[in-house]
Amino acid sequence: MNIDKNKILKMLVTLTAICLLVGSLTMLLGGNSMTLSEYAAQQGIDTKEQTAQNDSLDAKKEASESDSLASEDSAAQSSLDETTENLQTEAEDTAASQLTGASLNGDSMLAKRVTYTDGFYYEPLSDHLRRYITGVSYPAVPENTEDSQELAITYDDLRYLHILHYDFEGNPAEGELICNQAIAQDLVEIFYELYRNEYQLEKVRLIDEYDGDDTASMEDNNTSCFNYRVVEGTTSLSKHALGLAIDINPFYNPYVTYESDGSQKVSPAAALDYADRSAHFPYKIDESDLCYKLFTEHGFTWGGNWNSSKDYQHFQKTLDT
Repeated sequence: MNIDKNKILKMLVTLTAICLLVGSLTMLLGGNSMTLSEYAAQQGIDTKEQTAQNDSLDAKKEASESDSLASEDSAAQSSLDETTENLQTEAEDTAASQLTGASLNGDSMLAKRVTYTDGFYYEPLSDHLRRYITGVSYPAVPENTEDSQELAITYDDLRYLHILHYDFEGNPAEGELICNQAIAQDLVEIFYELYRNEYQLEKVRLIDEYDGDDTASMEDNNTSCFNYRVVEGTTSLSKHALGLAIDINPFYNPYVTYESDGSQKVSPAAALDYADRSAHFPYKIDESDLCYKLFTEHGFTWGGNWNSSKDYQHFQKTLDT
């Protein structure tokens, strides 16, 4: 068998060329293929470090935005607090200017003032306040005369009392009374508890603002205490004349007397509807009422328990002798 040497040589050359071509392609493709980590390593980048840096930047951005919002909220709250404080101060100043006794006493009795808690205190009557009530709730008689010596009470026995209370709109308000010094501590404690429980009193003003007219004060539903007067329909001094009695929301808790024919007289007359104590209405004082409970706990008696008459507004205290 004759072998063509030239053909064999050509085949070897062709095969060698194919092998060389395949090897080159393999190296070329393998050299250009790299993973993400190889690429990062070639570029000198640590992917974990880069991720941390990105996270840090995002956190700083969020913190900055949060601080900005917090700063705005803080500024807004500060402004609101300041506005509220200013309004409260203005309201207190306005209310104080409307209190006759507080204005007349001013700070002249500050050294002798007894403060139970903020807004609740009592003190002696200043000369200005004494002059104001003289001839109105206090008799106008010359001092050191026989008439003055017959008076049942002196200026020194009296105390000016300042309280806070809730009015019929449910708003805090200031009030003032003149009372006997013997019950001043009782009253600040009682009125403080009423205030703490948001018990509503329409107004608490000196009877002198009604020219000492008890009927006018009752018709205006004014809570009052001292007034040197006699019991209605008699010549006997009322406990009010001694500053030992107080009338609470009197229009809704009237004074009822009974005539010989069985009829009743209601004072003030306009409060006739509230003489029926079986009816349900607001501001009614009965034995379940907080006002009743507090006054009786402090040793007061209630006119609603009287037999010959009923004085539903009235609480009084008898001094031990």
